[in-house]
Amino acid sequence: MALKDNLKVLVVDDMPTSRGLIVQALEEMKVWNNSTENNGQTAMERLAKEPAHLILSDMNMPVMDGLELLRNLRANRATKGVGFILITGKPTPDLVAKGRSLGMNNMIKKPFTTPQLKACIEQVVGPLG
Repeated sequence: MALKDNLKVLVVDDMPTSRGLIVQALEEMKVWNNSTENNGQTAMERLAKEPAHLILSDMNMPVMDGLELLRNLRANRATKGVGFILITGKPTPDLVAKGRSLGMNNMIKKPFTTPQLKACIEQVVGPLG
């Protein structure tokens, strides 16, 4: 069985269009086991009930942004090992450094193509198969 058949992905983005585009890209990769949340706080609440292997999170969101979500994930024993990819339109050197210091696994710049997202994900979890 290929990794893509078991991989549980949580997409966190406050913009419905962005969430839809990310889910569409995942489905093009045949990653069907995905769910969505619109901010970091609701993502943490969902993860308490439904663990995930990988989080694809936008940076700029109300309530709890991507880096705050990452900080909370790494501070929680149950979620500290979850893969985390930050999605941002402005990957400044400062943002990249801060993300890495918090334990970010990878980052991708908006806009991206499905092959770019797939390569980004595979750098974190391995070949999707």
